[in-house]
Amino acid sequence: MDIKFTQQEEDFRQEIRDFLQETLPGDWDPLGQVGLSAKERQDFTRQMTQALADKGWLTLAWPEEYGGQARPIMEQVIYNEEMSYKNVPGTELGTGAISWVGPVLMLAGTDDQKAEHLPPIARGERLWCTLYSEPGSGSDLASLQTQATRDGDDYVINGQKIWTSSAHVADWGWLAARTNPDAPKHRGISIFMLDMKSPGVSIRPIENMAGGRDFNEVYFDDVRIPSGNLVGQEDRGWYTLAVALDFERSGVGYSAGARRTLEALVEYAKQTERNGEPLSRNPKVRRKLAQRFTETEIARWLAYKVAWMQSQDMIPNAEASMSKMYGTELTQRVARTGMEILGMAGQISQGSKWAPLEGHIQQLYLSSVSSTIAAGTSEIQRNIVAQRGLGLSR
Repeated sequence: MDIKFTQQEEDFRQEIRDFLQETLPGDWDPLGQVGLSAKERQDFTRQMTQALADKGWLTLAWPEEYGGQARPIMEQVIYNEEMSYKNVPGTELGTGAISWVGPVLMLAGTDDQKAEHLPPIARGERLWCTLYSEPGSGSDLASLQTQATRDGDDYVINGQKIWTSSAHVADWGWLAARTNPDAPKHRGISIFMLDMKSPGVSIRPIENMAGGRDFNEVYFDDVRIPSGNLVGQEDRGWYTLAVALDFERSGVGYSAGARRTLEALVEYAKQTERNGEPLSRNPKVRRKLAQRFTETEIARWLAYKVAWMQSQDMIPNAEASMSKMYGTELTQRVARTGMEILGMAGQISQGSKWAPLEGHIQQLYLSSVSSTIAAGTSEIQRNIVAQRGLGLSR
């Protein structure tokens, strides 16, 4: 693999930067939108989603027949990297609509399913959530117990999901449920598309320790899903789900976000004095920042490799797990380094005039705890790398 961006790709990167310069508010702070109410953030997110959809950038690499531009995968990566670096809201349509719901539908969906769901995603009109984890099924996702029972032309859903991001605002859900309780656990799961306004769906928000309110519990009480909303074959959903996770784990956003935070820490170190000299002259501070910047570049190139494999019509598996594992653990290391540099002031929350970097480090330190758990724990990623990448036994 030899990644070298073409002039066309570099021109596209500059086009994105120019667009963001013109579109984002003049006082936009990529580290966080302090002072905005929840409704203001939601409204601005919708506004940016529509602006990106109007440019055709939400689904750059999708085929034109599904509302995309059939642009090369590497241009999609450049887009994702620039959006993540600027922390632009509205790029994903909830959780997974663009990154894996759409691509998996193209691979496993029927013509009717593609016609119904792909164009609204491309137009930025339909938000999605992912209904995987349950109170007793996280890392061992194949042990999920939410039941889907066939009843005529419908499936009847009963059970519970937890930690469902964006469920409270989603129009549709990407649901994993057990259709055959007697089959081995990996062979009795099916994937469905669920209208979140269906009778019997109830949602309860969960506030995380960083003060975020995006997580939810979702309950299903005799919820009916038309059989036409089954994605792929009944009882074979685990394999569809695995492909979806490979798409999910390929993000370049980890390194972009880490780079943005580290650049802010460098500026802070230059402007802050301790013991009569700038922090930027402290050998320990310089060494820590240099190490984190080096790791950020490693994460960036791991993500580029995943994208390159996708551009060659290969499905990254161990490689995607490597990128996800390294990127999320990097996020935690960057947060810890930020806390060490800021000292006690790093614990001050957003909104306080005394909070360095608008309280971003405190938020990152708390929110990054879940990054090595969500979408598959680091332990699970290491198992995938060992077994599928290195060929080691279970």
